[in-house]
Amino acid sequence: MAARTFSLEQISEHNKEGDLWIVVNGDVYDLSRFTDIHPGGAGVLLASDIAGKDASEAFFSLHRSSVLAKYKRLIIGKLDSDASASSTKYVLPLDGELSPVPYAEPSWLVPSYKSPYFKDSHRRLQKAMRKFFDENVKAEAREFELSGERPTQKLVELMGTDEWNIHAMRMGPGRHLHGKTLPGNVKGEEFDYFHELVCVQEMCRVGAPGYMAGLQAGMVIGLPPILNFAPEPLRQRILPDILAGKKFISLAISEPHAGSDVQGITTSATLSEDGKYWIVSGMKKWITNGHFSDYFMTAVRTGPKSLTMMLIERDADTVDTRKIKTSYSPSAGTAYVFFEKTKVPVENVLGGEGNGLKVILSNFNHERWVINCRIARYSRLVFEETWKWAHLRKSQGKRLIDNAVVRQKFGQMIARIDSGQAWLEHLTYQMTKMTYAEQSAQLAGPMALNKYYLARCGQEISDMAVQIWGGRGITQGGMGALIEQYQRTYKFDNVLGGADEVLADLGVRQASKRMPKAVL
Repeated sequence: MAARTFSLEQISEHNKEGDLWIVVNGDVYDLSRFTDIHPGGAGVLLASDIAGKDASEAFFSLHRSSVLAKYKRLIIGKLDSDASASSTKYVLPLDGELSPVPYAEPSWLVPSYKSPYFKDSHRRLQKAMRKFFDENVKAEAREFELSGERPTQKLVELMGTDEWNIHAMRMGPGRHLHGKTLPGNVKGEEFDYFHELVCVQEMCRVGAPGYMAGLQAGMVIGLPPILNFAPEPLRQRILPDILAGKKFISLAISEPHAGSDVQGITTSATLSEDGKYWIVSGMKKWITNGHFSDYFMTAVRTGPKSLTMMLIERDADTVDTRKIKTSYSPSAGTAYVFFEKTKVPVENVLGGEGNGLKVILSNFNHERWVINCRIARYSRLVFEETWKWAHLRKSQGKRLIDNAVVRQKFGQMIARIDSGQAWLEHLTYQMTKMTYAEQSAQLAGPMALNKYYLARCGQEISDMAVQIWGGRGITQGGMGALIEQYQRTYKFDNVLGGADEVLADLGVRQASKRMPKAVL
């Protein structure tokens, strides 16, 4: 049945308590019974000169468009064609679709732009991932980011089904994907680091950093040693359940006294008399997903100068975890992990006894690259939110974007976002042309510097965004929710995977080692 249409004259007759209509984006809402339960009170609707009128501008200056979905039941019709032609129509974000906002998408997704890196298979995968995360993840992510609940097991397992294989794709290219048909009809054998970049960056768009960390971030940094160093029986026993989302794994390296200084690790292991087990005792701290993990990829001291990586399985009697409150949402499951004479089969040692540092270092490049993908995309999301706000919000009779000082801030944001993404894509291309060993040797320094740059840019973008948003940028929930989340959590990016200062120094030291003798 066709929707009823109303003229502005008809709507204007309904402008009082008990009989109140408004128009938002072409839809006519009957708020007659809603005024008393309106979160801002009935007075806002009655005294703000919007009763019986087109309230689109006032609505979008105070509410996110997602609010409209909650009140579809109040729609009684639409503006007639004459009124619609003269009213301003706001473009609403559509699930699964690219944003029409300038610079809201990386340039390779802009229809008129070309890229030497991305092929049709990357575009098909991006489209499938956009639809999946918008329809299945975004609503839960934004709710749980505030409530602190961990991602639902149903969703985690959906991501691990043969239809989606998202956990497996987040581990990068490799034989674990061979023989699989991935979303967008991408063959597992053709999956490369640009496909993985697509997966990571589409995840980031849900706008919930703590929740996203809870969504198997521990797997991304804790599972690679299994893929690269585990004997086949251990690999076959552990991989299927984790990639299916039925089990969780964490990387357990940091300790209260040592921090991320692996040389200062004190968690120790002694070999049992029969030589079948290592007996592990010690404590780990700041372990992402640790509170609900089933496995811990753990660095332990097996001798005064011997560091070893081993897979420790949760044991109710000898392994305990306790949540840590951080700036992240509790959804991340950040925790202390305690080992008290925990038995670990010798078969669970990765890379051989005493080779722990080799295993740890081989993991760093990919970990930092994933962080870089995430920072680049979340910074862009913060820009998009702020850019839209500046075109909606009016102050002293003009839009924020009409202020030269505000435009100057946006110029700085765009320059940082696009340059960081371009550098990231360049390094990603190098990864597709190098072996894992070559990446470790050639890209550690550049990857560290890229992370340093992106993290510092994220910090500056957060600051500029908050200044544009004002009080809304430091308020949980509401219009500036994503801005508040970012300004509260961007410091994770300055610390995780190596502090900014450490990584800048690493990049310079590695370049200095390759410096030939030269004269001026």
